[in-house]
Amino acid sequence: MTWLDLPTGHLYGADNLPYGVFSTPGGGRRIGVRIGDHVLDVAGALDDEIFAQPTLNPFLAQGRDVWSSTRQRLRTVLTEERHRRSTEPHLYPLGGVRLHLPIEVGDYVDFYASEHHAANLGRLFRPDSEPLTPNWKHLPIGYHGRSGTVVVSDTPVLRPNGQRKAPDAPAPDFGPSRRLDIEAEVGFVIGTGSPLGEPVTVSDFRDRVFGICLLNDWSARDLQAWEYVPLGPFLGKSFATSVSAWIVPLDALDSAWTAPPTRSPQPLAYLADSGKQGLDLALEVSVNGRVVSHPPFAAMYWTGAQMLAHMTVNGASTRTGDLYASGTVSGPNATEWGSLIELTSAGKLPLLLSDGSERTFLEDGDEVIITGTAPGPHGERIGLGEVTGRIHPGPQVS
Repeated sequence: MTWLDLPTGHLYGADNLPYGVFSTPGGGRRIGVRIGDHVLDVAGALDDEIFAQPTLNPFLAQGRDVWSSTRQRLRTVLTEERHRRSTEPHLYPLGGVRLHLPIEVGDYVDFYASEHHAANLGRLFRPDSEPLTPNWKHLPIGYHGRSGTVVVSDTPVLRPNGQRKAPDAPAPDFGPSRRLDIEAEVGFVIGTGSPLGEPVTVSDFRDRVFGICLLNDWSARDLQAWEYVPLGPFLGKSFATSVSAWIVPLDALDSAWTAPPTRSPQPLAYLADSGKQGLDLALEVSVNGRVVSHPPFAAMYWTGAQMLAHMTVNGASTRTGDLYASGTVSGPNATEWGSLIELTSAGKLPLLLSDGSERTFLEDGDEVIITGTAPGPHGERIGLGEVTGRIHPGPQVS
């Protein structure tokens, strides 16, 4: 409970407390925590200058003991009536502040961890072959993305230009993507980095990862299809990756851990995990106000811990603020697929939107919103924020 007047079951009660970076009109950026429909200025409430920074990175670098003790301090000032008078002046209405990218992103890696998504794409693009590639169930497949184009929710998304080649065309042409897509994902934020040459084990996951965010890995499918052989995604992915403004700490997700799907064959020893290493997160995707999908994160084949272990097993280092993403979250049913290429069968089956229009891929002016929730400690749900993006025409290239 909190002394704030919050409705029962509010998604952003004292059991959540996600972190972000905000500013008020005329003020600088600083770290805030969401409580209800307010943002708490953490530096003022806790009298700690590390939270007066324009990014979460210095706080994240302090490590798990500091993360946990800070969370307890925040819960104390927000739930005990004796702290109300000193804390209330540091609360700002959410509608009166501007939210910013919460972390300085170091490296960005995107995985491909949903068996349902990978199999769906395999059936679309390789109908005469096995849906999954031979390596898929042996390791979490991923690629290194572009950290400089990770942007906060509500940042306009410019339609990318690039080379496109229709299957029956003799040569590629150039222009704006005609098959602009979404990918509903979950991002993992590294808190304390690991040095070069020292792999992070599956069991080290909760000491290294601070929390999660929602993520939309915008994808230009026509650019991607032409360029990705033999080295993988490049311009079709690097133009924008949107993340939610709030990072939910792992400490808020104690009730969300769940057993992942059964793996067959069993992964190699460095990827072996046991117990509840998956996360029971419920995502929702809407296009222009119409809900088109409910992707379930509990269905993901590879866990966040396994992704991190594989990413570093060759000795690759990590840094505070590094971001890695799950890949498209898709479930076994058509109402649970997290990309338009799946939902429309690669453009063959248009989606009907609320205004009566149809979509196969995104048009200029379209708005995509991804939201999510997780189980809370008392049977309620906690919110994971939202990641929103609207498509705008791209730059003119002659």
